[in-house]
Amino acid sequence: MTNTQEKKSGALVAIIAMMFLFAMISFVTNMAAPFGTIWKQQYDWAGMVGNLANFAAYLFMGIPAGILITKIGYKKTGLVALALGFIGIGVQYISSTLEVSEIGTYVVYLLGAFICGFCVCILNTVVNPMLNLLGGGGNKGNQLIQTGGSLNSLAATLTPMLAGSMIGEITKETSLVNVQPLLLIALGIFAASFVIIFFTNIEEPETESSDVLEGIKGAISYRHLVLGIIAIFFYVGVEVGIPGQLLFYLSEPISEGGVLGSAAIAGAIAGIYWLLMLVGRFTSAFISGKVSSRTQLTSVSLFAIILLIVAIVLPEANKINLPIPDIMHFDINYAEVPVKVLFIILCGLCTSVMWGVIFNLATEGLGKYTASASGLFMTMVIGGGIMPLIQNLAAENIGDINSYWIVVAMLAYILFYAVSGSKVVSKE
Repeated sequence: MTNTQEKKSGALVAIIAMMFLFAMISFVTNMAAPFGTIWKQQYDWAGMVGNLANFAAYLFMGIPAGILITKIGYKKTGLVALALGFIGIGVQYISSTLEVSEIGTYVVYLLGAFICGFCVCILNTVVNPMLNLLGGGGNKGNQLIQTGGSLNSLAATLTPMLAGSMIGEITKETSLVNVQPLLLIALGIFAASFVIIFFTNIEEPETESSDVLEGIKGAISYRHLVLGIIAIFFYVGVEVGIPGQLLFYLSEPISEGGVLGSAAIAGAIAGIYWLLMLVGRFTSAFISGKVSSRTQLTSVSLFAIILLIVAIVLPEANKINLPIPDIMHFDINYAEVPVKVLFIILCGLCTSVMWGVIFNLATEGLGKYTASASGLFMTMVIGGGIMPLIQNLAAENIGDINSYWIVVAMLAYILFYAVSGSKVVSKE
C-alpha cells in the first residue's frame, strides 16, 4: 500500500470514529428533557434544571477542552470525555435507585447531568474541528460535519422515543426507575466507545501553541467568529427549546389542563422533530458541496421564523391526527394534537443544518486558532441550558405556545448572522 493510500485509509477511519462520537453527544444530551418530565411532577421548577446542569458544564469546560486538545491531542481528549460520560451516567443511575421524593435524590441526578455535560462539551470540541479539518474546511468541511450530524440526529431521534416509552403516563409516582434500562444501555455504549476509540489510529492535525491567552486572543480578533459565538449561544437555545417546551406542552396531565398527559406520546412526537433534523442533515450532506453555508443558514432561519409564527397564531382548536412511531412494539399509533404542533416539529428541518453551517462560517480562515475557537464555541453552548430555562419560566406566565416568541427572537439574530455577521472581514 502506498503512503497516499495509507493516509486516505487512516483519514477514513478517523472520520468514522469522529462520526461515532458525534452520535454519542446527542444520546447523552437528549435524555435530559424526557427525564425532566419526571422531575417536574415533583418540583414545578425542575423541568429544565437538569438540562441546565448538562449545558452549564460547557461554561466551565469549553476553553479548557480546547487547551486539553493542544496538550494531549484529539484522540486522548476524546477518551477523557468518554470516561467522564461513563461516570456521569453512573451517577444518574445511582440517583434512580434512591427515593424520588427526596430533594437529595434530585441533587445526585443533577451532579450526574453536570458530569455528562463535561463529557459532551469535550466531545463537541474534538469532533467538530476534526471533521472540518479532515474535510479540508470550506464547503467540504461543512459536508462532513453535516454527515456526522445525521448520525447525531439519529441518536437524538431514538433517545426521547425510548425514554418516553419507558416513562409512560406521567404521575407523582413516576421515577427514574422507569428509565434504568436506558441508563444501563448508555453505560454499555460508553464502555464500548472507549474501547473502539482507544484502538483507532487517529492522525492528529496541527494545533496552535499551548499559550492559552495567545490562542484565545488570536481567535477573537476575527469579527465573524465573535458574532458566530453569539449565534451558537442562541442556536443551541433554539434547538433544545423547541422540542423541550413541546414535551412539557404535550405531557402535562390532562387533569391540569394539558393536551395529552403522556410522556410516551410526547417523547415520540419530540422524536419526530429530531428525525426531521436527521433528514435535514442528511440532505445537507449531499448539497453542501454545491450550496454555500451562508445560503443554507439564511434559508433555514427565515423558514423557521415563518413556521413558528404560524404555530403561535393558529387556534389550538384546530386538530390533526399525527402518526406516532412506537419503537418498543414496532408499530404506528395516531394521536390527535393541535395543528400548531406539526409546524413546531417541522422546525427540525431548519435547525438540522444550523450547527454545522454556523461553526463552518465562524471558523473560516482561522487556521491554527481553530482549536481555541472551538473551545470558545463550546463555552457558549451554555445557551442550550439558559435559553430553554428562560423559555420554560416564561411559559409559566404566558403559556407554552407564546413562549416560542423567545425562539423567534433568537432565530432573528441567526438570520442577521447569515446575511451580514458571518462575512469575513480582512484583518489587514
